[in-house]
Amino acid sequence: MDNASIYVLKGTLFIIMTGMGLSLTLDDFRRVVKFPMAVLAGLLSQIVLLPIIAYTLAIVLKVDSTIAMGAMILSACPGGPASNLVTYLAKGDVALSVTLTAINSLITIITIPLIVNFALIQFIPQPSTIDAPVMDIIQELIMIIAVPLALGMFINKVKPTFAQKMDKPVRIASMVLIVVVIAGLCVKERANLVQYIIDSWVMVLSMNIGTMGVGFILARLFRLNLKQSIAICIESGNQSGTLAIHIASKILMSPPFAIVAGIYSLSMYFTALIPIFVGNKKHKELEETSK
Repeated sequence: MDNASIYVLKGTLFIIMTGMGLSLTLDDFRRVVKFPMAVLAGLLSQIVLLPIIAYTLAIVLKVDSTIAMGAMILSACPGGPASNLVTYLAKGDVALSVTLTAINSLITIITIPLIVNFALIQFIPQPSTIDAPVMDIIQELIMIIAVPLALGMFINKVKPTFAQKMDKPVRIASMVLIVVVIAGLCVKERANLVQYIIDSWVMVLSMNIGTMGVGFILARLFRLNLKQSIAICIESGNQSGTLAIHIASKILMSPPFAIVAGIYSLSMYFTALIPIFVGNKKHKELEETSK
């Protein structure tokens, strides 16, 4: 990946994480104490079950190492920037969604390098040819997650009116930049793109629908209400494809690993229609019964 593409990708991530910080306050983190079971269920689904699902599917479907690595990298990433919006559209618990996105973003600074190293050992015949030192990945993630997130929160604290005005434009800019990044990746890998899609679509859809389903079921097992369950369902299935692309292309220097993240980032908006439909239907039913 050339230097210009790397800078665009880093800039995109910085804008996305700063934008996320603009909508966060310390209360979003304090919510862990207020709703411990909901947060625990969400983090368990995202941090523990997602990589297990990705690994299991890679083994069962017998996908090649490139697709397996792409799926594992993606499964290690936190929720995407659109997860809060999708949760809102699905009548889910937006506050819980915001909390999970924020906390998971910080925790994955530690968990991503561990999962990536594990995946390299499992799926790459000669992992020594790809350098993935834990500390280097942690330092990189601090710069593209923790620093802009803290910056956005600081702006929100000292200039709340400005942060509120900038929240929507930054979110729109983030979505546009994500599309640009995915389009750039597709152009770069255009020679093999069709074959990648043919080889990975079953893996991508199974992983996306499977993670949402497991997230929802886990939330219900924790006896959480419907709105909380929908939020966890969406957080589990909506991953930060841009971060996955950055890890694959810049840190591991293996752009083909990023293809799964690009395909997943597009498909997850279509599968998100499932919880949106279910959430709105249940919400309407509850409104009718309460009349």
